[in-house]
Formats: sequence, structure tokens, C-alpha cells
Amino acid sequence: MPIKIPNKLPAASVLEQENIFYMNADRAYGQDIRPLRLCILNLMPVKSVTETQLLRLLGNSPLQVEVDFIYTESYLPQHTSREYLTEFYGTFAEVRNRKYDGFLMTGAPVEQMPFEEVAYWDEVCEIMEWSKTHAFSSFYICWGAQAGLYYHYGIPKYALPEKVFGVFAHHLCVEHEKLFRGFDDEFYVPHSRHTEVRRADIARVPQLTVMAEAEAPADVYCVANLAANQFFITGHAEYDPLTLKGEYDRDKAAGLDISVPCNYYPGDDPSRPPVVRWRSVANLLFANWLNYYVYQETPYELDRISQARED
Repeated sequence: MPIKIPNKLPAASVLEQENIFYMNADRAYGQDIRPLRLCILNLMPVKSVTETQLLRLLGNSPLQVEVDFIYTESYLPQHTSREYLTEFYGTFAEVRNRKYDGFLMTGAPVEQMPFEEVAYWDEVCEIMEWSKTHAFSSFYICWGAQAGLYYHYGIPKYALPEKVFGVFAHHLCVEHEKLFRGFDDEFYVPHSRHTEVRRADIARVPQLTVMAEAEAPADVYCVANLAANQFFITGHAEYDPLTLKGEYDRDKAAGLDISVPCNYYPGDDPSRPPVVRWRSVANLLFANWLNYYVYQETPYELDRISQARED
């Protein structure tokens, strides 16, 4: 089954070129099936890029998925027009009475600020609290993962002496966990961040499990509260092949002190095309989350989410 997206969303043309099976709203309404309903809080400034990255992966499964994108009313992005938000996005106020199979929260370019100083922090906290009762499973990415761990469990973030930037080898810390079904013993994921969460802090919270990690400097990669179906991912498996290149070129052009992304260019030579080592990881990660923690466990009647979690 395809992913259902608004008829004119710019991501549709990209997905079509890549042979990702999507369905527009008009066609989806003609099918007698209850799709999985996802709510995505997209905090990235250029909304269309992140939309395409996520929809590409969410559409690569046999499940029909319906997505509602929302943005923060307390802070309007500078790189996405109000007209675009009006046409393709909703506000939290518009969805707060709805129930969802899954909730995703992206990263944001604010990681070096204290959480409480982020302009939209109070609104994000309200949405994260809402997700506990209105979404059966939650999936937090990069700064979103740090924000979720801080809000839900008091896990702090720490500034790093140097940006974690590149593609790093990871390994699993758990056995037979469905989120990582089909993963190799060693797998690669991009990271791009100035801050970290630490295993020692996570270990003090009994509900949390470190499920995957890398060697320093990437360290903790996936943390979960399996009883609550919450997943916190510190890396960027959803990145396009050239995302790290774009960040590197941008920072170099701005005169910033930025290292060549680790394990990305052959021979660390930025003049050569980068090698993608994480495409299969990304597809497995999102497909496994959708299948095992959303589709197979969410009650058919979404109003029963709270009862189903207690059961």
C-alpha cells in the first residue's frame, strides 16, 4: 500500500521520480481501508526537504499511511512561506483532539541553545505531553530525541568540543529487538550535531534502554521506553546522499571551522562523490517501526489507545 499525501505537496514529484508508491488524497478516499494515521511535527526550517526524506521512508512499506504535518504557532519558520504552511500544514490546535497511530518529531537547528530558551519550547512540551495519550507510538529524531529525553525523563544534553559530523559505524546493545530486525552486526548512520546525551544519565532511568550505539564521538544512537512505545534516535538515517555535503559546503563557504565529514567521502576527499552506507538502514528502521510498533499493536479504534497501552 502507498503513503497518502496532499495532492499538490512538492514531495510528490520527487517520490514519483524515485518510484516510491504514493497515493493522493482523492484516490485514497475511494479505498475501503483504515490507513495508519501519523502526525509529524516538522521543526526543520526548510520543510519540503525534511518532508521528502521522511515520506520516502514511510512510503516504503506495504502499509497505507496517512500523514498530518503540523508546525509551531509560537514561532514561524523563516525559510518556509506562510502560504506553504497554510496549504500543507496544520497547527497543534487543529489536531489536538485527534488520535494517531504514530507521532514523529524532527530535529531543529537550535541544539546549542538551552531547551527553555527555544522560542517554541513551551508549545513543543505541550505537544510531547499530548503524544503520550493521543499517539500509540512516538519517534523522535536528533534534537527532537534530546528534547524528548529531557522533557519526559530529565536527561540533559551536553555540548561537545567538536561537532559530531559524518557517517559512523554502530552496533546493537540488545538482542532480538524488532526495531532492528534485519540489521547487520555493524551498520552505518549519519550524525550531524554539536551536543550529546550520555549513557550514564540514561542508565539512571529504569524505563529507558540504550538499544544501539557507536564508538566515540557518536556514542548513544537509539534509546527507547519499550513499555510506552517511545523511541529516541540521535542520528539521521533519513538523510539524503548529499545532505552532509550540503552542510559541509555551506559551513566552508561561511568561513566556519568545519572538518570533512567522517567516513563520507572516499579517502576523505571532498572532490569525490560521497558513498551512501545507510540507505538500507533507513528503510529497515522506519519499516520496522511502522510494522512492529504501530501497525501490529495499535488498536483498530484509535479512541482505545490509552486502554491498549495499559493492557
